[in-house]
Amino acid sequence: MEQPTQGGANAAGKEDYADKGLDFAEKKFGGGKINPEQKRGMNEKVTDGARGMFEKATGKKVSDKISN
Repeated sequence: MEQPTQGGANAAGKEDYADKGLDFAEKKFGGGKINPEQKRGMNEKVTDGARGMFEKATGKKVSDKISN
C-alpha cells in the first residue's frame, strides 16, 4: 500500500510556473546560498499567498497551470 506524502500538491515533484520562477530567482540572485529544494515548503506558501492576493485584488482566478 502506498503511503501518502506530505508537503502539499507539489510533493509529487510537479511544480507550476510560479514555483519554477521563484526557484530561478533564488538560484540567480541567492548567490548560491539558497537551495530551492530545501525551501520547497516556504516557497509553496509564498506562491500560494501571492496567488491569493492577486485573486482577491482582481477577482480573477489564476490558472492551475500558472499557480496551483
